[in-house]
Amino acid sequence: MQLVRVGLCAFGMSGKVFHAPFLKEHPGFFISAVVERSKEESKEKYPEATIYRSVEDMLQSKEIELVIINTPVQTHYEYAKKALEAGKNIVVEKPFTVNVAEAEELVKLAEDKGLFLSVYQNRRFDRDFLQVQKVVNERKLGNIKEAEIRFDRFRTTPSGKQHKENPDQIGSGSLHDLGSHLVDQAVQYFGYPEKLFADVFSMKGIEFANDYFEILLFYKNDLRVRLKSSVFSKEAHYAYTIHGDRGSFLQERTDNQENELVAGAIPVYGKEWMQPLKEADGILNILNENSETKRIQTSSEAGNYMDYYQQIYEHIVFGYPLPSPGKEIIQNMKIIDASLESSREEKVIEL
Repeated sequence: MQLVRVGLCAFGMSGKVFHAPFLKEHPGFFISAVVERSKEESKEKYPEATIYRSVEDMLQSKEIELVIINTPVQTHYEYAKKALEAGKNIVVEKPFTVNVAEAEELVKLAEDKGLFLSVYQNRRFDRDFLQVQKVVNERKLGNIKEAEIRFDRFRTTPSGKQHKENPDQIGSGSLHDLGSHLVDQAVQYFGYPEKLFADVFSMKGIEFANDYFEILLFYKNDLRVRLKSSVFSKEAHYAYTIHGDRGSFLQERTDNQENELVAGAIPVYGKEWMQPLKEADGILNILNENSETKRIQTSSEAGNYMDYYQQIYEHIVFGYPLPSPGKEIIQNMKIIDASLESSREEKVIEL
């Protein structure tokens, strides 16, 4: 099996939870290098990896083929550009960049260099996202008229992370952090909207970055899609609510991969590693062919973040389609930029 040597730009939560475990367990990847500016925490689980004290030093390694840009979003543009200029293919953590201009420049640079740039949209491999995608694709709801996608939390105190909480830092706040997932999912389900209206602000106060957003996407055929997130939501809502002219579908957010990984679970290559659900996590209420109501409790099948890196590997080795290429994610960045503009100017923005 062809071996792809990988360098991780950081070993914080993202590196420890979302990237390193899958790269280690996938037989086609080898973690060749990790950047840790002062610590050596990676040695325990990844002793074969060389520890570098800076991204710049790591990029001088000729053996590294793929670089994971998993640093704070404010540094994505700088490190991604340096990695591309060093001749490395790159995976960039979400959110891609802080604005569209940076995203477009990086995509062009990758194309000019003949390299690939993928954005790590791991929530496309969540069980709940995949279940909604299945229902939408099967057209069981008929013509979809309205949809709402939510990602709520109850985190009323600041995290202390300046790159996420400081309102003066571009790219901080929930819109870039969680909004990058919800926007991506809306575009995956329904395509690119015609216009939008947004409300983005901080419920904790103006001294903190935005922690609430509500985006209304306008589509052709009068479809409306609402994206919403709040950190003052103690009681859970359905994460996905889809209404069509043949019925409705409600889906809970039940993917538990992140929690399992944080707790130390080891993903398994080549098969599902999450346990099946014990209870139903969705409701499908539709009209059958005789226009009779049929209400069904549904259970989503397990998702697997390993599928993302499997697709990356297959792209490198076999030339298969690249998952979430940067060129595609530029659309998401346009929606995020337009949402900030809409909220600031209190007007509908044409896309």
